[in-house]
Amino acid sequence: MKKGMIIYRSKYGAARKYAGWLQEMTGFACVEASKAAAEEAAQCETVVLCGGIYASGIAGLSFLRKNISKLKDRKLAVLCVGASPYDDGAFEEIRKHNLKNDLKDIPLFYARGAWNESAMTWKDRTLCRLLQKSVAKKDPDTYEPWMKALMCAVGQTCDWTDKKYLDPLMEYLEGKSS
Repeated sequence: MKKGMIIYRSKYGAARKYAGWLQEMTGFACVEASKAAAEEAAQCETVVLCGGIYASGIAGLSFLRKNISKLKDRKLAVLCVGASPYDDGAFEEIRKHNLKNDLKDIPLFYARGAWNESAMTWKDRTLCRLLQKSVAKKDPDTYEPWMKALMCAVGQTCDWTDKKYLDPLMEYLEGKSS
């Protein structure tokens, strides 16, 4: 049986960057979700899905949903990558929204990604601007952490990616935590 596989789905590059770092740290095979084969993943001891968060969904999670019956006896983990700083409440909402039914027991980890409006698709940029306009109507003293980050990022190019975000996932993969 092969040691492990990292399956990633990255729209703007941050999840791909984390997948690459994980590959360097673990020696696992690394493959884009659209090219991943369930049969190959099922031959691995460990499978890590790394995906960006878009509209509260984790990109690439459909691979696990479709193939969980083939992978359920493997060590699984999901690394979600978002532009917002970590927040317990938001993280739990992401978990509840994405990891349900057969996926509910898969450990979830978070890494902060990047923000670059000029690289976004027209649709994503438009949705972000609409969200920014909506948040701007609120009292800044009532902003949640993701709202503060969104408003600070307007017109900026920011890269918050950092290998330190992989530490908890690596501890799990090495068996130092569960």
